[in-house]
Amino acid sequence: MKLFWVDLRPWRKDLATTAIESGADALLVDDPERVRELGRVRTVAPDGDLVPGRDVFEVEIVDKDSEEEAVRLSRQGQVIVRTRDWTVIPLENLVAQSGRIIAAVSNVEEAKVALTVLERGVAGILLSTDDPEEIRRVAEVIAGSTAPVPLVPFEVTRIIPVGMGDRVCVDTCSILADGEGMLVGNTSSAFLLVHPETLENPYVAPRPFRVNAGAVHAYTLLPDGKTAYLSDLSVGDRVLIVEHSGESHEAVVGRLKIERRPLLLVEARSGEAKASLVLQNAETIRLVREDGTPISVAALAVGDRVLGSLAEGGRHFGIAVAETIMEK
Repeated sequence: MKLFWVDLRPWRKDLATTAIESGADALLVDDPERVRELGRVRTVAPDGDLVPGRDVFEVEIVDKDSEEEAVRLSRQGQVIVRTRDWTVIPLENLVAQSGRIIAAVSNVEEAKVALTVLERGVAGILLSTDDPEEIRRVAEVIAGSTAPVPLVPFEVTRIIPVGMGDRVCVDTCSILADGEGMLVGNTSSAFLLVHPETLENPYVAPRPFRVNAGAVHAYTLLPDGKTAYLSDLSVGDRVLIVEHSGESHEAVVGRLKIERRPLLLVEARSGEAKASLVLQNAETIRLVREDGTPISVAALAVGDRVLGSLAEGGRHFGIAVAETIMEK
């Protein structure tokens, strides 16, 4: 998730309130106590949570030397960069060399450009504005800045019960929609899209915030391109929610439920690539067809086509690594 910072120098309470309500990650202020009276959010100030000159640096980009200074400082902390004429090339140069660049912007259009330079964009935005609506507009752009995920159809090749084991329900802090879900797999190179519990069922009420994602050992794809074992997720973590179109957004984990249940192995193929996933063997567990409609694992059959995603195999603590690794 891209960082969203708001510059509140000079102080305005209405802008601070709007920034907090819009989900700002940090506020640049002269007096952190004013912020603490309104809510819990990080402050950038001499006596704040992040201290200028120690944790955060500000550089105006005017020439190649200032670019190099920004890159050097980024080895120590986040660097807020300002450009006089708001040209893209300096930002591209900085993004290519550092993942700690915060672009200072004054409106939503500048924010959109900064978030897309070299496709991956800057690490975050610092907005300076006297318009509360501009804060809301930039917040919406930040919230939608998660990159689309290429999805491919997989043909189911095998479905077998595998006995009892521990599975993980990921309860998010969001109401999820039909046709989306979490990408989960037995390996880090191929994932299947697991649907949330949004549908009516004669036996249990819908839990539209929940994804019954799979067995404890499975990987799930995260918003930053890393992976995590389902069993390693914890409250406050962010997980990636992907729509059947490939559009994606984040959700915050509110709770995990790990319980012993009967399990089912689903194997599938996309071209030469193979995917597999161990899921709870229950009618409320669903994968996602190409058109976005869910299909229960109880009704799943060999030859059915479901959505998934392919990735570079091989991970070290969730980070993709270029080494020879075979996952089976």
